[in-house]
Amino acid sequence: MNPTLRNFSMIVSLSAAGLLAACGGGGGSSSAPGTLGVAMTDAPSCGYDAVNVTVNKVRVNQSATASDTDAGWTDITLNPAKKINLLNLTNGALEQLGETPLAAGHYTQLRLVLDANAGTSMANSVVLSGTTNEISLDTPSAVQSGLKLGHEFDVAAGQRVDLVLDFDACKSIVKKGNSGGYALKPVVNVIPTVLNGIDGFVSPTANTNVLVSAQQDGVIVRSTVPNATTGEFFLARVAPGNYDVVITADNRAIAVIAAVPVATTTSTVVVSTAATPISLQTTLTPASSISGTVTFPASFTDVGYVAAQQTFAAGPKVTVKYQGVDVATGAYTLANLPTAAPQLGAYSATLPIALVTKLDTTPGTGKYSVVASGTGLVSTTVTPVDISTTAQTGVNFTLQ
Repeated sequence: MNPTLRNFSMIVSLSAAGLLAACGGGGGSSSAPGTLGVAMTDAPSCGYDAVNVTVNKVRVNQSATASDTDAGWTDITLNPAKKINLLNLTNGALEQLGETPLAAGHYTQLRLVLDANAGTSMANSVVLSGTTNEISLDTPSAVQSGLKLGHEFDVAAGQRVDLVLDFDACKSIVKKGNSGGYALKPVVNVIPTVLNGIDGFVSPTANTNVLVSAQQDGVIVRSTVPNATTGEFFLARVAPGNYDVVITADNRAIAVIAAVPVATTTSTVVVSTAATPISLQTTLTPASSISGTVTFPASFTDVGYVAAQQTFAAGPKVTVKYQGVDVATGAYTLANLPTAAPQLGAYSATLPIALVTKLDTTPGTGKYSVVASGTGLVSTTVTPVDISTTAQTGVNFTLQ
């Protein structure tokens, strides 16, 4: 498997129990010292040639109410802090960040601390596709105290626990109006640690901006880009279940393989091979776009997202494109949306899987349901949005 995954992930390994006195620790049972180890791997670049973050430390605490200055924290501190281009970590590859002893017990806080940009520092930055200029990312104040990750876990005496922190680079970078600036709004999720997943090949010929995702009911669970030379992709570390594999590229009809079964935490499912890669169908009708603005409540300080979706008759609902909303203006543009009918194939262990053009999607060929969402807000859908003959502007939302 050639490395090509693009969800910046961080593996946190928690081994058994007793915490060395110098490490801080709080309130669990004691035992022989264990170990907390950290590594990372990378999601789609969304128009960037580099996405740089500088990791300072990872922190854990057994108290749910502990502030960043309270006692009881155990830290993995990187000295010096490590600047990492997330797009260099692909297809499940990991970069070790260090380790520390950890006490047995129940942990209710997990934080990721990034260095903040200061002066001319480029601790966190992006390079736009096709350019070489490094643009500094504005960072939230939480980078100093640590990004709180909503996950609790137990460390048993003498046992190792592994956590993967999945830093979604695509969702974490948003525009700031017409200033040319960008903001870092980190989106980090805790995902399974095992190296299972979905493996396959996409024909690399003439395909640009290819994205492969594993979805459930239109929710993107994992995403990656194929290897530029071989076309291989690997959707790593998914919980057992059925997934719809969705493949998109500029000026190509989307391809969907429905209900790909990942049976266990150690199984890898193959959906195509190098000898018979998935070939995306060239479209006769040009791609188009949907744009508009999203208005949020005055108290909303998070990031909103807009997604274009289609649903197959007697088949899955899939997200074709999604984007973070401009944090300054509320504007969004879903570009390069295909206007041609998608292709669908049912998973089979017998390869190759046949893909058939489907004209029975809802809301229809060249039409989309557009969904706007934000954490803690009620999602809103506009449907149908018809781009079969022209781009659609002014598709606006007000979220509450």
